[in-house]
Amino acid sequence: MRSLTLSCLLFLATLNLQAEDGGKAALVRSSAPIVPAGTVISGIRTTAYTHSEADHIRYGQRTAAGTTLRHGEIRSAAADWSVFPVGTIFQITGQSCLYVVDDYGSALVGTRTIDLYQPTPTAMHSWGTRTVSIRIVRWGSYARSLAILKPRAPKASHVREMVSRLAVRVAA
Repeated sequence: MRSLTLSCLLFLATLNLQAEDGGKAALVRSSAPIVPAGTVISGIRTTAYTHSEADHIRYGQRTAAGTTLRHGEIRSAAADWSVFPVGTIFQITGQSCLYVVDDYGSALVGTRTIDLYQPTPTAMHSWGTRTVSIRIVRWGSYARSLAILKPRAPKASHVREMVSRLAVRVAA
């Protein structure tokens, strides 16, 4: 039963991402290696953020991928897209919810840190900083990450850094 529930959540997360980006995700393919589903990655540093923080307030409830920030059975997460590409779906060991990488942040670039969306400052502070293991449910797309970030590169050095790394991965 748990496997069926996770399969349903994965399906819904995929549909939601495709619906909110107009189906463009299905059109972008990456030739870079994909981390197989079920892979467990240990030692991932996690932090938390919320939409009301000073550096996120101008974006409101929107993610960098153009979706709405989520917190429930499917939750939003921010990461360096050249490490964890947009669309990566993972589960933290010991939790039942799924996380989707649909956001990024300047402090995450060049790190293996994942920032987990929390709906309130209290929840954000409660999470703090934790080192966790994650299980990859579905690996995202480096090519889609590059397509989203490339037009934004002139505006920010952290985006240029991700674009530079992604260009190498996509060309591989």
